[in-house]
Amino acid sequence: MAKKVAVLAVNPVNGAGLFQYLETFFENGIPFRTFAVAETPHIRTNSGVELTLEDTIAHLKGHESEYDAVVFSCGDAIPRFAEQAAAPYNQDMLSVLRCFGKAGKWLIGHCAAALIFDKCGILSGSRVAVHPLAKPAIQQGIATDAEIEIDGRVLTARDEKYLPVLMPHLIATLQ
Repeated sequence: MAKKVAVLAVNPVNGAGLFQYLETFFENGIPFRTFAVAETPHIRTNSGVELTLEDTIAHLKGHESEYDAVVFSCGDAIPRFAEQAAAPYNQDMLSVLRCFGKAGKWLIGHCAAALIFDKCGILSGSRVAVHPLAKPAIQQGIATDAEIEIDGRVLTARDEKYLPVLMPHLIATLQ
């Protein structure tokens, strides 16, 4: 039976990355639900395309047990997070990610996802692929220059260009 995935999308999200996850899940029968890391389910892509996701991160909090994996779909995550770290939706995101990590669930993402996982304290020595600009900030994980890294239950791609390399592993993991 396929694993159920919670897909987190920051505002603004990298549409190229988000759509690769969603199409892969849809085409391979992997159940998922989308959650905006925002006050409302209405977000934009980095290029300005408006999207309406199924729910917000606030409604995932407390329901993490209903999912087997979480995807952090990056965008302008780090600059926006730095500007609004105290916002309730960002605090909810950190709480949700910590819950997934502590429960030993699959952590999946690209670009700065590994940095967000690291900030949550859930990497504990895992090897991660991360955007080169975020690499120096990784403290609990082991940042590499690899296109993708699969270390236990942590699957990461350096950026959205390498998601096609990650997808076969992701499908095998989640089906």
